[in-house]
Amino acid sequence: MSTKYDNKIDEIREKIYTLLHTITTANELSLEACQNSDEIKYKDVQSKLDKIGMQGDSIDNEIIKTFALFGPEAKELRFLVAYLKMTSEIVRIGEGVKKYSRRMKEHSQSDCDLQPLKSSIVLLHKSSINALNYILECFSLNDECNFEDNYRKVLIEESMNDDLFSVLEKEILNKIMGEAELSTEYVKVLGTLRKLERSCDRSVNIANLMMYAKEGGEIQLHR
Repeated sequence: MSTKYDNKIDEIREKIYTLLHTITTANELSLEACQNSDEIKYKDVQSKLDKIGMQGDSIDNEIIKTFALFGPEAKELRFLVAYLKMTSEIVRIGEGVKKYSRRMKEHSQSDCDLQPLKSSIVLLHKSSINALNYILECFSLNDECNFEDNYRKVLIEESMNDDLFSVLEKEILNKIMGEAELSTEYVKVLGTLRKLERSCDRSVNIANLMMYAKEGGEIQLHR
């Protein structure tokens, strides 16, 4: 395959990395906002993620043009298919972070007492960020990354994330039974926290797609 094709793949990879970095930074900012009840940082998260859908569309268009211009062979085709699916997962993570940030700001101003849950929420949030950081690190290393090892690391974070969410789910259900008048609000909190759980699921998908692009095999994604 031509050098022009290789350059195009590098360009697409760099754009995906930049999008992922923006989302991870916004997610870290969202965690700080949650820890400190900082309304300004909540707004900053919304601002950082305002155009991620457009960025994702731009990357997808570049991938489609590369399909058309270069008629890639089997190995190269894997990368383009993986990147096309990967962009969708990354944008969905970003949209989830944006919704999470907006809703947590609203929850902090409601009558719900989230203070007893805060330490668990912070751990849940950190695990979703850790998974993204593993992917970012692998992207920066490119061919030097051990993709199978990276996938295992992300999978471990996802497993921890699931356990933390289960704990929070039980605690919130107890609050619903004990504070019936706020049951609707606590159900909304649970839905908000599920955004962090889904973020980890999507990180596993991205790690799997990275491994598929490099080594082939089967694509196995969370639904």
